[in-house]
Amino acid sequence: MDPINKIALEMHRRTFLGRGIANLGLLALHSLLPSKLKGADGPAQGGRWRGVVNPLHHPAKAKRVIYLYQAGGPSHLETFDNKPKLAEMHGKPMPESFTKGQQIAQLQGKPLICFGPQYGFQRYGKSGQEICELFPHIGSVADDICIIRSMWTEQINHDPAHTLMNTGSIIAGRPSMGSWVLYGLGSETEDLPGFVVLLSSGRGGQMQPIAARQWSAGILPSKFQGVKLNSVGDPVLYIQNPAGVDAGLQRKSIEAINELNRVQHKFEPDPEILTRISQYEMAFRMQISVPELMDMSKEPAHVLEAYGANPGDGSFASNCLLARRLAERGVRFIQLYHRDWDHHGGVKKNMALKAEEVDRPTAALIRDLKERGMLDETMIIWGGEFGRTPMSQGGDGRDHHIKGFSYMVAGGGFKAGITYGATDELGYQATENPVSVHDFHATMLHLLGIDHKRLTVKFQGLDVRLTGVSGDVVKDILA
Repeated sequence: MDPINKIALEMHRRTFLGRGIANLGLLALHSLLPSKLKGADGPAQGGRWRGVVNPLHHPAKAKRVIYLYQAGGPSHLETFDNKPKLAEMHGKPMPESFTKGQQIAQLQGKPLICFGPQYGFQRYGKSGQEICELFPHIGSVADDICIIRSMWTEQINHDPAHTLMNTGSIIAGRPSMGSWVLYGLGSETEDLPGFVVLLSSGRGGQMQPIAARQWSAGILPSKFQGVKLNSVGDPVLYIQNPAGVDAGLQRKSIEAINELNRVQHKFEPDPEILTRISQYEMAFRMQISVPELMDMSKEPAHVLEAYGANPGDGSFASNCLLARRLAERGVRFIQLYHRDWDHHGGVKKNMALKAEEVDRPTAALIRDLKERGMLDETMIIWGGEFGRTPMSQGGDGRDHHIKGFSYMVAGGGFKAGITYGATDELGYQATENPVSVHDFHATMLHLLGIDHKRLTVKFQGLDVRLTGVSGDVVKDILA
């Protein structure tokens, strides 16, 4: 007798009744789920996931996203928002009219002293965009980027601010933006995950932790969560077979395991069992695709030089080059976390160190994609969870700041060579065309062909979406 059928026949009566009753409950739950979410748990043998937004809600400008997430909160006053008036008031008391009754992090109840920009600004390109002199390489692609100077957020501490920026909510367990995009659009590759995360760190700031829940699938099936690739050493643990195990034996092992999983799913229709099946298949394909992905030996010397990349060193520069290679291979959402931007002290010294790490590779990525004809369909996003105060902390640092900060975007349907929105004359609050986190998410989804109000999942009786109950597309920054 077939061993698998034997297992089924030998189920005890109590087990059968217990599972049968449980399955009735699952069937009832299944009938309540939206049909699109049911489809998300479809059989792995059905091929790669093609998304619930099929067809698209409207024509898309972008096919994929590369999010260069600067974790810790970069200072807008030493990157993209020039404030001559703040420079004039350096060392003077911050006018109470700006700060009275406002939420401040670690400066609450302390004397608030104006702290001028620590570096000058220059105009770059035909568009004449003002960018801090620390970032001449980004300045060299000024005509290809859009600077948003009027971002604002609701959360003033790192962890909840990361969660809001990544999931649109401070409630733990909500899907990350990458998971929403993968759920909505599916993947363009069968050999790599559709949502990949890379981490790097450098010098010049406090090392803030980045939790894996920032790329979690939350209430969506776990097949949509981000997959973190290691930047140093083996990109994925156990990517190589152990001694004595070849590809043929590995294939047979996976087929046997997945057959057992399918039998289990017949008696216990848990959608995570189907995820397990698909992930075993993906892992097998990745044993071939990942080593090829990470092999930079065929990259021309001038490309490595342009990025400032030393493959395998785990740097932001190497991760930017890897992001381009992931994009070429059909990965839908690529998120790079670069840490150490939390400058409560030593802003001048530390900003110079961070600029040295990110300026060149950021510009190289934009230029590289443009030369390959990929920039128009690839959305580049550069920014963190909040900005920094125009008031000093500890004499030479800046505190967390949520009322106004800057983001830089490029490609993927964004209007190039423009600066949008503004903060007040001291860089404290977004005063012209404010852009909330939900507005930004709505705009990102719009460029991908998704109506943010229609990409929802029913959870606890509510239609959950990335943009919560608000969010408007910022049409003035669309090409």
